Amino acid sequence: MNIAHLSDLHFGVHDPAAASTLVADVAATAPDLTVVTGDLTMRARPGEFQLARAFLDRLPAPVLVVTGNHDLPLDSPQRLFRPYDRYRSFISAELDPVVHVPGLTAVGLQSMPWWRWKDGLVRRSQLALVDYTFAAAPPGDLRLVALHHPPSGRTLLNGRKLLLTGADLLLAGHTHHPDVRPTPGPVVVTAGTSTSRRTRGTPSSWSRITVEQGMVTVVERHFTAGGWRTGRLITVPRADRRPASRPGAR
Repeated sequence: MNIAHLSDLHFGVHDPAAASTLVADVAATAPDLTVVTGDLTMRARPGEFQLARAFLDRLPAPVLVVTGNHDLPLDSPQRLFRPYDRYRSFISAELDPVVHVPGLTAVGLQSMPWWRWKDGLVRRSQLALVDYTFAAAPPGDLRLVALHHPPSGRTLLNGRKLLLTGADLLLAGHTHHPDVRPTPGPVVVTAGTSTSRRTRGTPSSWSRITVEQGMVTVVERHFTAGGWRTGRLITVPRADRRPASRPGAR
Protein backbone atom coordinates (compact mmCIF):
# COMPACT_ATOMS: atom_id res chain seq x y z
CA MET A 1 0.00 0.00 0.00
CA ASN A 2 1.41 3.35 -1.08
CA ILE A 3 0.10 6.61 0.45
CA ALA A 4 1.07 10.20 -0.34
CA HIS A 5 0.74 12.47 2.70
CA LEU A 6 0.69 16.25 2.22
CA SER A 7 -0.20 18.97 4.70
CA ASP A 8 -0.19 22.71 5.43
CA LEU A 9 -0.30 23.99 1.86
CA HIS A 10 -1.13 27.53 3.04
CA PHE A 11 -2.16 28.93 -0.32
CA GLY A 12 -1.84 32.68 0.03
CA VAL A 13 1.68 32.49 1.46
CA HIS A 14 2.79 29.50 -0.62
CA ASP A 15 5.99 28.97 -2.57
CA PRO A 16 4.89 28.99 -6.25
CA ALA A 17 7.85 26.87 -7.33
CA ALA A 18 7.08 24.17 -4.77
CA ALA A 19 3.36 24.23 -5.58
CA SER A 20 3.88 24.04 -9.35
CA THR A 21 6.18 20.99 -9.16
CA LEU A 22 4.69 19.07 -6.23
CA VAL A 23 1.88 17.33 -8.13
CA ALA A 24 4.29 15.73 -10.58
CA ASP A 25 6.52 14.55 -7.73
CA VAL A 26 3.55 12.95 -5.97
CA ALA A 27 2.15 11.43 -9.16
CA ALA A 28 5.50 9.79 -9.93
CA THR A 29 5.01 7.52 -6.89
CA ALA A 30 1.58 6.29 -8.11
CA PRO A 31 -0.12 6.46 -4.69
CA ASP A 32 -3.13 4.30 -3.85
CA LEU A 33 -4.44 7.23 -1.78
CA THR A 34 -3.44 10.89 -1.47
CA VAL A 35 -4.09 12.46 1.95
CA VAL A 36 -4.01 16.21 2.68
CA THR A 37 -4.21 16.98 6.40
CA GLY A 38 -5.47 20.54 6.48
CA ASP A 39 -4.41 24.17 6.33
CA LEU A 40 -5.09 24.41 2.62
CA THR A 41 -5.23 28.20 2.94
CA MET A 42 -3.62 30.93 4.98
CA ARG A 43 -6.68 33.01 5.89
CA ALA A 44 -9.62 31.05 4.40
CA ARG A 45 -10.18 33.69 1.72
CA PRO A 46 -12.12 32.74 -1.44
CA GLY A 47 -9.12 33.33 -3.70
CA GLU A 48 -6.96 31.07 -1.54
CA PHE A 49 -9.58 28.33 -1.62
CA GLN A 50 -9.74 28.65 -5.42
CA LEU A 51 -5.99 28.05 -5.62
CA ALA A 52 -6.30 25.09 -3.25
CA ARG A 53 -9.17 23.61 -5.25
CA ALA A 54 -7.22 23.82 -8.50
CA PHE A 55 -4.24 22.15 -6.81
CA LEU A 56 -6.32 19.32 -5.33
CA ASP A 57 -7.91 18.63 -8.71
CA ARG A 58 -4.45 17.86 -10.11
CA LEU A 59 -3.41 15.41 -7.38
CA PRO A 60 -3.61 11.64 -8.01
CA ALA A 61 -7.06 10.36 -7.02
CA PRO A 62 -8.57 9.31 -4.73
CA VAL A 63 -7.84 12.24 -2.43
CA LEU A 64 -8.86 12.47 1.23
CA VAL A 65 -8.85 16.04 2.62
CA VAL A 66 -9.60 17.49 6.07
CA THR A 67 -9.75 21.02 7.47
CA GLY A 68 -7.04 22.82 9.43
CA ASN A 69 -7.17 25.77 11.79
CA HIS A 70 -6.27 28.17 8.95
CA ASP A 71 -9.23 26.97 6.86
CA LEU A 72 -11.73 28.87 9.03
CA PRO A 73 -12.15 32.66 8.73
CA LEU A 74 -9.91 34.28 11.31
CA ASP A 75 -12.04 37.02 12.82
CA SER A 76 -15.36 37.80 11.18
CA PRO A 77 -19.10 37.18 11.58
CA GLN A 78 -18.67 34.29 9.14
CA ARG A 79 -16.52 32.42 11.67
CA LEU A 80 -19.32 32.70 14.20
CA PHE A 81 -22.29 31.91 11.96
CA ARG A 82 -20.91 30.05 8.91
CA PRO A 83 -17.40 28.85 9.81
CA TYR A 84 -17.17 25.98 7.32
CA ASP A 85 -19.15 27.44 4.42
CA ARG A 86 -16.15 28.35 2.26
CA TYR A 87 -14.47 25.02 2.88
CA ARG A 88 -17.68 23.19 1.98
CA SER A 89 -18.19 25.33 -1.10
CA PHE A 90 -14.70 25.02 -2.55
CA ILE A 91 -13.30 21.79 -1.12
CA SER A 92 -15.85 19.27 0.22
CA ALA A 93 -19.30 19.22 1.73
CA GLU A 94 -18.19 16.32 3.95
CA LEU A 95 -16.10 17.37 6.96
CA ASP A 96 -15.48 13.80 8.19
CA PRO A 97 -14.87 11.94 4.91
CA VAL A 98 -14.54 8.17 4.54
CA VAL A 99 -12.60 6.68 1.64
CA HIS A 100 -12.36 3.04 0.63
CA VAL A 101 -9.81 1.65 -1.80
CA PRO A 102 -8.96 -2.05 -2.19
CA GLY A 103 -7.08 -3.06 0.93
CA LEU A 104 -7.50 0.29 2.70
CA THR A 105 -10.21 1.98 4.79
CA ALA A 106 -9.54 5.64 5.67
CA VAL A 107 -11.43 8.11 7.88
CA GLY A 108 -10.80 11.86 7.93
CA LEU A 109 -11.74 13.92 10.98
CA GLN A 110 -12.52 17.63 11.23
CA SER A 111 -10.43 18.58 14.29
CA MET A 112 -10.89 22.37 14.22
CA PRO A 113 -13.95 23.68 16.10
CA TRP A 114 -14.91 27.25 15.25
CA TRP A 115 -14.64 28.47 18.86
CA ARG A 116 -10.94 27.63 19.09
CA TRP A 117 -8.23 29.54 17.27
CA LYS A 118 -5.46 26.95 17.06
CA ASP A 119 -5.92 23.91 19.32
CA GLY A 120 -7.87 20.91 18.09
CA LEU A 121 -10.71 18.77 19.31
CA VAL A 122 -12.09 15.36 18.38
CA ARG A 123 -15.62 14.66 19.54
CA ARG A 124 -17.01 11.40 20.86
CA SER A 125 -19.28 11.18 17.85
CA GLN A 126 -16.22 11.26 15.61
CA LEU A 127 -14.57 8.48 17.59
CA ALA A 128 -17.80 6.52 17.18
CA LEU A 129 -17.61 7.10 13.40
CA VAL A 130 -14.09 5.66 13.37
CA ASP A 131 -15.17 2.65 15.40
CA TYR A 132 -18.18 2.00 13.16
CA THR A 133 -16.21 2.41 9.93
CA PHE A 134 -13.39 0.13 11.00
CA ALA A 135 -15.82 -2.50 12.33
CA ALA A 136 -17.42 -2.65 8.87
CA ALA A 137 -14.10 -2.72 7.00
CA PRO A 138 -13.05 -5.90 5.19
CA PRO A 139 -10.77 -8.15 7.26
CA GLY A 140 -7.15 -7.36 6.63
CA ASP A 141 -7.73 -3.80 5.44
CA LEU A 142 -5.15 -1.20 6.40
CA ARG A 143 -6.98 1.21 8.73
CA LEU A 144 -6.08 4.89 8.52
CA VAL A 145 -7.21 8.01 10.40
CA ALA A 146 -6.31 11.48 9.10
CA LEU A 147 -6.74 14.83 10.86
CA HIS A 148 -4.93 18.14 11.14
CA HIS A 149 -3.83 18.10 14.78
CA PRO A 150 -1.37 15.47 16.03
CA PRO A 151 -2.74 13.47 19.00
CA SER A 152 -0.19 14.69 21.52
CA GLY A 153 0.42 17.47 23.98
CA ARG A 154 -2.43 19.84 24.78
CA THR A 155 -3.48 20.58 21.23
CA LEU A 156 -6.03 17.78 20.88
CA LEU A 157 -8.62 16.55 23.34
CA ASN A 158 -9.37 12.84 23.05
CA GLY A 159 -5.92 12.42 21.52
CA ARG A 160 -5.17 9.43 23.67
CA LYS A 161 -8.47 7.82 22.73
CA LEU A 162 -7.57 8.27 19.07
CA LEU A 163 -4.61 5.98 19.64
CA LEU A 164 -7.00 3.24 20.74
CA THR A 165 -9.32 3.27 17.73
CA GLY A 166 -7.74 0.28 16.01
CA ALA A 167 -6.02 2.40 13.36
CA ASP A 168 -2.78 1.19 11.81
CA LEU A 169 -1.79 4.67 10.64
CA LEU A 170 -2.67 8.10 12.04
CA LEU A 171 -1.73 11.01 9.77
CA ALA A 172 -1.58 14.64 10.90
CA GLY A 173 0.04 17.99 10.15
CA HIS A 174 -0.09 21.39 11.92
CA THR A 175 3.48 21.50 13.28
CA HIS A 176 5.20 22.19 9.92
CA HIS A 177 7.79 19.63 11.01
CA PRO A 178 7.78 16.04 9.66
CA ASP A 179 7.89 13.26 12.22
CA VAL A 180 7.26 9.53 12.57
CA ARG A 181 6.28 8.08 15.93
CA PRO A 182 5.40 4.44 16.59
CA THR A 183 2.95 3.84 19.42
CA PRO A 184 1.40 0.70 20.92
CA GLY A 185 -1.49 1.48 18.56
CA PRO A 186 -1.00 3.23 15.21
CA VAL A 187 2.14 4.59 13.64
CA VAL A 188 1.71 8.38 13.84
CA VAL A 189 3.06 10.23 10.80
CA THR A 190 3.13 14.03 10.90
CA ALA A 191 3.81 15.72 7.57
CA GLY A 192 5.72 18.96 7.23
CA THR A 193 4.43 21.94 5.29
CA SER A 194 4.26 20.96 1.64
CA THR A 195 4.15 24.31 -0.17
CA SER A 196 4.29 27.05 2.48
CA ARG A 197 7.21 29.39 3.01
CA ARG A 198 6.55 29.07 6.77
CA THR A 199 9.03 26.24 7.32
CA ARG A 200 10.39 25.39 10.76
CA GLY A 201 13.83 23.91 10.43
CA THR A 202 12.87 21.60 7.55
CA PRO A 203 12.32 22.55 3.90
CA SER A 204 8.88 22.24 2.36
CA SER A 205 8.16 18.53 2.28
CA TRP A 206 5.68 15.72 1.84
CA SER A 207 5.82 12.09 2.97
CA ARG A 208 5.50 8.90 0.97
CA ILE A 209 4.23 6.08 3.20
CA THR A 210 4.59 2.45 2.18
CA VAL A 211 3.09 -0.40 4.21
CA GLU A 212 4.43 -3.81 3.30
CA GLN A 213 5.15 -7.08 5.10
CA GLY A 214 4.38 -5.73 8.55
CA MET A 215 6.56 -2.63 8.19
CA VAL A 216 5.77 1.06 7.66
CA THR A 217 8.34 2.98 5.63
CA VAL A 218 8.18 6.78 5.44
CA VAL A 219 10.25 8.59 2.82
CA GLU A 220 10.35 12.38 3.20
CA ARG A 221 10.59 14.38 0.00
CA HIS A 222 12.14 17.84 0.50
CA PHE A 223 11.92 20.83 -1.82
CA THR A 224 15.33 22.34 -2.59
CA ALA A 225 16.76 24.75 -5.12
CA GLY A 226 17.27 21.76 -7.41
CA GLY A 227 13.70 20.51 -7.05
CA TRP A 228 12.24 17.70 -4.97
CA ARG A 229 14.82 15.41 -3.35
CA THR A 230 14.64 12.45 -0.99
CA GLY A 231 15.27 13.35 2.65
CA ARG A 232 14.95 11.03 5.62
CA LEU A 233 13.87 7.42 5.30
CA ILE A 234 12.32 5.91 8.42
CA THR A 235 11.09 2.33 8.84
CA VAL A 236 9.09 1.17 11.86
CA PRO A 237 7.08 -1.98 12.55
CA ARG A 238 3.34 -1.92 12.00
CA ALA A 239 1.40 -2.78 15.16
CA ASP A 240 0.39 -6.45 15.36
CA ARG A 241 -3.40 -6.44 15.55
CA ARG A 242 -3.88 -10.18 15.31
CA PRO A 243 -5.84 -11.58 18.29
CA ALA A 244 -3.62 -13.15 20.91
CA SER A 245 -3.61 -16.94 21.07
CA ARG A 246 -5.68 -18.43 23.86
CA PRO A 247 -3.90 -20.61 26.42
CA GLY A 248 -3.71 -24.14 25.05
CA ALA A 249 -4.68 -23.10 21.53
CA ARG A 250 -2.72 -24.48 18.60
